[in-house]
Amino acid sequence: MLSRRVDHFVESVIRDMTRLSIKHKAVNLAQGFPDFPAPLELKQAAADAIMGDYNQYSITWGAKDLREEISRKAREYNHIEADPESEVTVTCGSTEAMMASMLALINEGEEVVVFEPFYENYGPDAAVSGAVPRFVPLDDDGSIDENALASAFNKKTRALVLNTPNNPSGKVFTKDEMKLIADLCIDHDVIAITDEIYEYILYDGKKHISIASIDEMKDRTITISGFSKTYSVTGWRIGYAIAQKSLTSAIRKVHDFLTVGAPAPLQHACVTASWFPDAYYKELAGMYERKRELLYNSLKKAVFSCSLPEGAYYILADIPESAGMDDMSFARYLVSEVGVAAVPGSSFFKSEKGLHKLRFTFSKKDETLMEAARRLETLKL
Repeated sequence: MLSRRVDHFVESVIRDMTRLSIKHKAVNLAQGFPDFPAPLELKQAAADAIMGDYNQYSITWGAKDLREEISRKAREYNHIEADPESEVTVTCGSTEAMMASMLALINEGEEVVVFEPFYENYGPDAAVSGAVPRFVPLDDDGSIDENALASAFNKKTRALVLNTPNNPSGKVFTKDEMKLIADLCIDHDVIAITDEIYEYILYDGKKHISIASIDEMKDRTITISGFSKTYSVTGWRIGYAIAQKSLTSAIRKVHDFLTVGAPAPLQHACVTASWFPDAYYKELAGMYERKRELLYNSLKKAVFSCSLPEGAYYILADIPESAGMDDMSFARYLVSEVGVAAVPGSSFFKSEKGLHKLRFTFSKKDETLMEAARRLETLKL
């Protein structure tokens, strides 16, 4: 007999599409990992750390030098003051940071507010922690329906999950929107759990704002991020959570028994990333902006309807009506017959909106994106 909690979710559709992509020798625009090298300095630092015998357990909640650099970065970039000794926890990716945060914070039957569309892990995270998710759909233009958001809060609301820049839509929440969310969290004594993993990947002059930097929100926010996306090392699994002391203490207890600690040599290597110049982040955003245009133009040419994302590295596209298929059927058709893998939109929606959408990633080499474009040109609808 299996646990009832696993009845509430299925295996990751994103990872399943990668397996189908391999099977059909398709271009994988489903899973959001780069197919180009990580920075040489970072790879060399990892090799040096291994050869330097950083191969045993680190401190459970993270190597001291890495926590200090995360604290410095949070102060300078996110405008969050965080004591590296008592308010920073290094985790096995931002995914574990989110799971540990929910388990540390939420009691059975309490509710978590989640904006839709959402990253597919948030629903299972809520289920495992015993929470009931309350989904709040964003308007078609990505704006918040203030009445819908306000009505999602009640006496059972314990937390709100905020992902900015958003996966899959690419929405970047504005300061006014952050203030609206903050006011509701303060009024209802709710904790904001943020996923800011794409915080450096922004376009068209957009600015990243951490809700913990807003008045009265520092002590009621768990700020989650990591190194995977910014430094193209998704397989390293180095993330972190920043929170006030009592919340961090609870997160660390869960983290300790979930994973003990993140990989020691890779933590040591990530300290190197903190020394990268400002030019690195500017070039990163510029590179992805160029790739965004490549994929966007290819999708439009292939008669998909879509908009340019404000951040992150995904495009959420509408399936042409002429396809006559739902998202799952069309995604499987696309990977097996056209040779391009995308993620069915229902992975990111509670409502039926997702049945008509696919998510594509442009975190790929230009050659990969151009090959995908060539294959999409063969699409007959």
